[in-house]
Amino acid sequence: MGRLAALAGGLAVTTALLIMPATAHEHPSGITDLVTPAVVRVEAVSHVEITLLDHLGELKHVERSYDIPLGQGTGTVVNPEGAIVTLTRVVKTDNEDVAILAANRIFAAHHKVKIPQDAKRHKVKDPRLNHHLEECYPPKRSTATCIIDVTTDITIFPNVSPADSDGFKAELVRAGSRPDSPAVLMPSGRAVGSVGMPTAPLADKVPDQVGSPTSVAGFLGRPGPDVRDTVEIAHLTKGGGAGDKGRPFADPEGKTDEPAKLGGLADRGMVGAPVIGDKDGHVIGMLIGGGKNAKMIGVREITAILTKAGIAPRRGAIDSAFEGALTRYHTKYYTEAAPGFQRVLELYPGNTVAAELLKISLAKRGGPEDEGTKQAAVPVAAATPLWPFIVAAGVLFVAAATGAFVLWRRRREPADQLEPPEPLPPPPPPSAVIAEPLDEGASQTVVVRRSVAFGAIPQQKQVLTTKDPSIKYCTACGMKLGLGHRFCGYCGHPSET
Repeated sequence: MGRLAALAGGLAVTTALLIMPATAHEHPSGITDLVTPAVVRVEAVSHVEITLLDHLGELKHVERSYDIPLGQGTGTVVNPEGAIVTLTRVVKTDNEDVAILAANRIFAAHHKVKIPQDAKRHKVKDPRLNHHLEECYPPKRSTATCIIDVTTDITIFPNVSPADSDGFKAELVRAGSRPDSPAVLMPSGRAVGSVGMPTAPLADKVPDQVGSPTSVAGFLGRPGPDVRDTVEIAHLTKGGGAGDKGRPFADPEGKTDEPAKLGGLADRGMVGAPVIGDKDGHVIGMLIGGGKNAKMIGVREITAILTKAGIAPRRGAIDSAFEGALTRYHTKYYTEAAPGFQRVLELYPGNTVAAELLKISLAKRGGPEDEGTKQAAVPVAAATPLWPFIVAAGVLFVAAATGAFVLWRRRREPADQLEPPEPLPPPPPPSAVIAEPLDEGASQTVVVRRSVAFGAIPQQKQVLTTKDPSIKYCTACGMKLGLGHRFCGYCGHPSET
């Protein structure tokens, strides 16, 4: 059986090599299209319900509600159920700061005093008003003049077409210990699709090589016809900066101040954006920082927070179909790429990247740039047909397999199943020998037998004697004696007796 398995494996490999289509290529290096369908816009708002208790004159309860922007940035979907990773500072802040801001707003509006509309504690000139203002600020006490309740609303705007102006709500599942630590979100309130959402693949580790090229992809606003995903190129410096400290960027040629360039993008909404490796297009980190000092936290921090949240990153059916079509597209097999993108849009109709690449594939299908068309157009005389090789390989395999099978069966067949050779018939016993009748018209018939020394012998034919006196015969066995023989040449009996 081992020989059969080896022969079958050899034929499979040979056949695969012979009939393998030319579309089997590795995924192009540095492709960001693998990730951008899973990039989303994240907006967080603190919803504050505040009640001011006015004790200065007639007792009054003044109720107000405020929606205070908490953060905005970019997130990445990491499994089909819609789990998203972004930065903690995008979706979480100290509730005390929000409460102070709400207190300043309601106090200034109700008592008609000038108080800066920020998250700092202030004072007013009137001692009684100032005392009431101080009692309005958190923390909550028994003498508090304000009752404050703060909740956070997180809204996700996916990269779809037509744009989703309302987005969908998400809940904070796990936050980091620092503002630049990763955070994990999960959708709530509505389904994200029958087969889920597009996801981005996570790398195993961050490249160690200095100057490794990367791409940063994110949104500077809510996705829509006028706001597309922004992609910028950056390069990593030497290793280091583990954890929330981050790893710096630096242009190896010194032509661009990459920390400042990316820092400006982070401040405008790309903070938390995925950093994509050039090797295979997988996510190797996340953009942090801002101003003139943008950095990257690595993929290990991302996977660590996902593990703590009990969420496993994985790919889905949309991703399998999309990656197959994307491979054919980037290797210029547009005829084969088009059905793949159509399948992606059937699974997830809003995939903007698949829709755009499908349009290009259909426009180039069958054209001079289509590699599939070029192969089909090769003259028959110039192209070596594959069927003779396939047929020959099949014949060789069948012959070898048949021989190996017969050999195996013969070795496995038990010895007792072999047909025994046909036995020879036993010799008749001496008593069963019937003497032939004597010929009455001839001389005396002598029955020839072997002597006792040689054992019994079968009966011989009759020997007829003649009347020639010169011829002598053995008196023991009847054999003819030669002239001058003193002993019989057959039985050894003396001739004289």
